[in-house]
Amino acid sequence: MTAITYPGWKKKAFTMSYDDGVEQDIRLIEIMKRHEVKGTFNLNGQSLLAESYTYPAGTIHRRMGRRLAYDTYADSGMEIALHAFTHPFLDRIPQEMAVYEVIKDREVLESVFGRVIRGMAYPMGTFSDMTVKVLDACKVAYARTTVSTGGFSLPTDWLRMPATCHHNDGRVLDLAKRFASEQDPWGYPWLFYLWGHAYEFEINNNWDHIERILSIVGERDDVWYATNMEIYRYVKAYEALEFGVECHQVYNPTAIDVYFEHDERKILAKAGEMTVCQ
Repeated sequence: MTAITYPGWKKKAFTMSYDDGVEQDIRLIEIMKRHEVKGTFNLNGQSLLAESYTYPAGTIHRRMGRRLAYDTYADSGMEIALHAFTHPFLDRIPQEMAVYEVIKDREVLESVFGRVIRGMAYPMGTFSDMTVKVLDACKVAYARTTVSTGGFSLPTDWLRMPATCHHNDGRVLDLAKRFASEQDPWGYPWLFYLWGHAYEFEINNNWDHIERILSIVGERDDVWYATNMEIYRYVKAYEALEFGVECHQVYNPTAIDVYFEHDERKILAKAGEMTVCQ
């Protein structure tokens, strides 16, 4: 059997995806770093057109302006991704407007952060065949939905990508414990994908909840902690490998080292090199 593994031949990966670019992301990132996990923050470009905002006392949903967003995310080690320019229901607006929402979001975020941005989470989680067509035309690599599988399988449709669960899912602690203590019986890699909004922890006054989850799945030697885009690029690099018909050799045409198992042997296909699998 030949099967993908993660860097270092690990068979588990964990990632997070949090939406809206709110002030509570600052505290969430601190918690994530403490538990040595990584993730992706999905931002609406319209909010970044102002340098900063002042909110009335008691406001929970506090979006960041440009200055605070840059200070929060730019050097955090986290991925910045799209969430549409104004956070609309993309599947309920004309195709031309959907194109604008995606492209304008890319334009603003790439200008603010000085990097190429091709990941996304659907605002409100809604999507359609039209929105998938739009994202593909706009060169978006992946888009997370709000579908929760309760499982750990790798995505097969990157523009309709599900998650394992929301952090408020009643199964989340059991899933975290299973992820930490078990592995796929067939030897295939697992991905635990957690999503949500950081302001929910303030609404529910339960920051201890995310601490509890990450205390189970974080800081583990057998888990690869990665952003959404890092996982996407790694899987695509594996899919790009060029195998001989008997799998005696493999050529890696990408710039990413790829780790996999072949007939119970650990193989490292180095970037740009031919590797013998025997």
